[in-house]
Amino acid sequence: MQGSRFAFGPFVLDPSAGTLLENDVLVGASYRGLRLLGALVARSGDILTKAELLDAGWPGLAVEEGNLTVQIAQLRKLLGMRADGGDWIATIPRVGYRFAGEVAQLGPSQRKPLPLPSKPSIAVLPFVNVSNDPEQETFADGLTEDLITDLSRTAELFVIARHSAFAYKGKARDVREIAEELGVRYLLEGSVRPAAGRVRINAQLVDAPTGDHLWAERFDRRLDDIFAVQDEVTARIIEALLGRLRTPPPRQRPKSLEAHDLCLRARRLMDDTPQAAQEAHLLLTRAVALDPDYAEAYRWLALNHWMGWVHSGGPTEASRSIALELARKAVALDPNDAGCRWALAYLLAYERNFAEADVEFAKAIGLDPNEADAWAALSDITVLAGRVEEGLEHIRKAFRLNPFPASWYYLPLGQALYAAGEYGAAVEALRRDETHRTSSRRFLAASLAQLGQLDEARAEAELFLVGNPDFSIRHWATMEPFRDDALRERFVDGFRKAGLPE
Repeated sequence: MQGSRFAFGPFVLDPSAGTLLENDVLVGASYRGLRLLGALVARSGDILTKAELLDAGWPGLAVEEGNLTVQIAQLRKLLGMRADGGDWIATIPRVGYRFAGEVAQLGPSQRKPLPLPSKPSIAVLPFVNVSNDPEQETFADGLTEDLITDLSRTAELFVIARHSAFAYKGKARDVREIAEELGVRYLLEGSVRPAAGRVRINAQLVDAPTGDHLWAERFDRRLDDIFAVQDEVTARIIEALLGRLRTPPPRQRPKSLEAHDLCLRARRLMDDTPQAAQEAHLLLTRAVALDPDYAEAYRWLALNHWMGWVHSGGPTEASRSIALELARKAVALDPNDAGCRWALAYLLAYERNFAEADVEFAKAIGLDPNEADAWAALSDITVLAGRVEEGLEHIRKAFRLNPFPASWYYLPLGQALYAAGEYGAAVEALRRDETHRTSSRRFLAASLAQLGQLDEARAEAELFLVGNPDFSIRHWATMEPFRDDALRERFVDGFRKAGLPE
């Protein structure tokens, strides 16, 4: 039932999106309440024990049974009575609860079709590891990500970001459906088999509406020629799509394949728990030791240090200085890498070096206009500068390039919507599973507070503080690179109303 929605009475519940609609109007239900309601309606008519519901509402946590009673009472109040006068949720004494209404299971909510861009548009699907060694999965993923990066740097193309491309990893789907969901015309797919110091790559470029192969080729080379093969594949695709041979400016390649592998593994841990960030730090430190001139490793190590500063409540000077030094080194090693440029720009903005930050952001976009992460980061800084509508445009562009983004994208989205006074839209955007236990939920709490839903706002604030126990309004307001004092005060006002600590 993954992705299913449920209709009962005037309500439609979408558990995956974390929304409850009543007559097409968003209802302000709590995160826990929606999880409990989802469990009940999915098994309408069945008795769910208290233990089952506690596990559904508080997975992995030991909580008092009274918490369940409170949430059920709130759900009953929210839903009101059925048309026949009965409760939607029936109590089974000493056992649990049962959903008593008629429920219709709906299909997943239909995403609006994304219009095709004016330029040739492409997504690179994850290359399949066809070797007998599951350890080569990272190698196959690395090949895919490098091809995405190389194609992305061609301004005449529209290229879907890696996070969205990897949403299809291991899934057998029709190419037409994938292209429609991503809003592109062309797909690159293929397989890779590394073995005994050699690598065999099969690649094909597909015109999704027709299913025709525009180009297909097999490469059988020595493993240490892998980056040359990537360059050749990129050039052939650009030639097929644009009708001419054109290659973007050269970018630095790692001298060590092991360092490249470590960097790839670390990159997947960046947007996760503090423990994962520590593991990423160890991996990146090892990558730098193996390849002291590897720009991308320095870039991610810079962001790793910086995130430790931003999301903590403690001393910050050492991490700030180290992060900025590492980011500058990454740019010096590879001035043609847009990722290194936007990472440096972001850190410079937090140091209030706005003039240099603006220059670096412009260089990053110039080098790679398809770099979705750059647009998301730029949105954050632009909104804090007081240019809210411009910031909204940037984050929408980021989501268009990356329709299935990493969870951190919801932070600049929620921030931009809050800054624009679109509190209802912020609530709808942030009340999703992807944002649970992320720092973007502070903007959900503030938006609920500005809508007058203070109980729910304070509940969200408490939930936010579980994952961010060192957060304080003073530290946040001092840290964020605002260039608009009135806007800062509006954020502070929302945080205070939501009950976040001073």
